[in-house]
Amino acid sequence: MSTAIDIRGLHKSFGHTHALNGLDLSVEHGEVHGFLGPNGSGKSTTLRLLLGLLRKDSGEMRLLDGDPWTDAERLHRQLAYVPGDVSLWPNLTGGEVIDLLGRMRGGLVESKRADLIERFDLDPTKKARTYSKGNRQKVALVAALASDVPLLLLDEPTAGLDPLMEATFRDVVAESTADDGRTVLLSSHILSEIEHLCKRITIIRDGRAVRTGSLTDLRHLSRTHIEAQTDTVAVGLETMPGVHDLVTDGTHVSLRADPDAIDDVMRLLAAANITALTASPPSLEDLFMGIYESAGSESR
Repeated sequence: MSTAIDIRGLHKSFGHTHALNGLDLSVEHGEVHGFLGPNGSGKSTTLRLLLGLLRKDSGEMRLLDGDPWTDAERLHRQLAYVPGDVSLWPNLTGGEVIDLLGRMRGGLVESKRADLIERFDLDPTKKARTYSKGNRQKVALVAALASDVPLLLLDEPTAGLDPLMEATFRDVVAESTADDGRTVLLSSHILSEIEHLCKRITIIRDGRAVRTGSLTDLRHLSRTHIEAQTDTVAVGLETMPGVHDLVTDGTHVSLRADPDAIDDVMRLLAAANITALTASPPSLEDLFMGIYESAGSESR
């Protein structure tokens, strides 16, 4: 079994709405895989299919070497799921909810339970009905991360958390994969979270994967921002293929360059005698928007 999650040509419709339209997704054991796409792109439908809550129309799905629909009972003891909007039993305390969820997943690691409660600054003695949205998320995160399972399915898991707790979440997930070899499928709108944690990412649009790869690999598909100060005016940039958003102010130059144009840009700037230079690779946000807009124009 080389992958923890293997999806090929997955289709799912709700009436006339095609939520998934031939989705391919592969998540390797021990990696944190980012799952990106705006609302309505099919991310949550994919997670519900992986949880066995929905039945596929067609395609292939394997989860921990099992079928999510027919092997749901076994698989649910091997995974933990955290949604973006957690509902809890109102009359149970946070600690009781954590223990209940842990028993459903085959048990908790008690030392991790205590450590996570402290790190997430959670009072487990309070009734769930008194918790804010952020504290409900903390309960679900503690229960998932303290469970002795090899796979985490996380759908906007830090919704409602403050920046300090978001940072704690990133640290804990990174430690969990490094120490325990866990696999994580992380769907998030917080691109810095994906950039910090994920080995590879898959970007989906209209129920289909439009790009998959490591962040380093995918950055080659986007443009590098270059700013330079030169002794003399750099001539020829305005007609150079692969140069975009060029702004010149005397000997100061700002532009974005396609990957295959960077060498030519640098040679031209060097000929004008560079005195200051900044080259910034595309952020995940730049990459995401560029790929998504490109995919949208190709589909029209």
